[in-house]
Amino acid sequence: MGLSAPSIASRKVCDGGEPLVMVTAYDAPGARIASDAGADLILVGDSVAMVVLGYDDTLQVTVGDMLHHTAAVARAKPDCHIVGDLPWMSYHVSPEETVRNAARLMRAGAHSVKLEGGRKRLPMIEKIIDAEIPVMGHIGLTPQSIHTMGGFRVQGTQPEHARKLVQAAKSLEHAGCFSVVLEGVPVRVAEMVTEAITIPTIGIGAGMHTDGQVLVYHDLLGIEDRFVPKFVRRYADLKGQSVEAMKAFADDVRSGAFPNHEESYHMATSDAEELEGLYSSQG
Repeated sequence: MGLSAPSIASRKVCDGGEPLVMVTAYDAPGARIASDAGADLILVGDSVAMVVLGYDDTLQVTVGDMLHHTAAVARAKPDCHIVGDLPWMSYHVSPEETVRNAARLMRAGAHSVKLEGGRKRLPMIEKIIDAEIPVMGHIGLTPQSIHTMGGFRVQGTQPEHARKLVQAAKSLEHAGCFSVVLEGVPVRVAEMVTEAITIPTIGIGAGMHTDGQVLVYHDLLGIEDRFVPKFVRRYADLKGQSVEAMKAFADDVRSGAFPNHEESYHMATSDAEELEGLYSSQG
């Protein structure tokens, strides 16, 4: 299973720890690639809604969707810590329902769960941790709250808002979270949060001073090209390469070049002659 939650909690760069590498993955092939590449954590993120399931935002994804994809990742047995994302409305109604949903993700193969929000989520976080399920926090730009935030906007740009982010991170640490995702915040604010807590921060659009980084699988590999956020670095162009490969396949099919003799199955000569004889006698 790779790193445990306690071992992740101790990976502070300021204490000499190596930065944490987290990538999203939503299926067995993606999990194997992340594991073979040496990622420390796999986040089975609710971003599956947009990059795999075709929705416009994360609000449409369900607990059932997350269970399906978490189980697919877990079946690959990656040498990574698997974080299951709790989707919108799965931890908002009651502590009891929250714990049940977190437990379902763990049974599906997650090693911990992640949920969005600061102080208002503390009662839910404490209940999950009381059930001995490790929790990763997530503050800053929280996509499940895009309607109240007015869209996908950088958070913490005003001094008072930045102060509240620092306080939220401290509250999450005090509640027992083993790490915190910082999304869409200015570099200096992410640095202040990272310095203020003893658990690691994992940034996405938060600059270079966090204790780790996470990117969406489809973004970093260039599979998703409809919208590329400022903070994404594309390490490949798999969308372009895939389109070219499929065009070549289509051309070969239409020209008769695929399949060729070597790519086809053949009968033994004696059997083929016997078959021809049967057809000839019937004719």
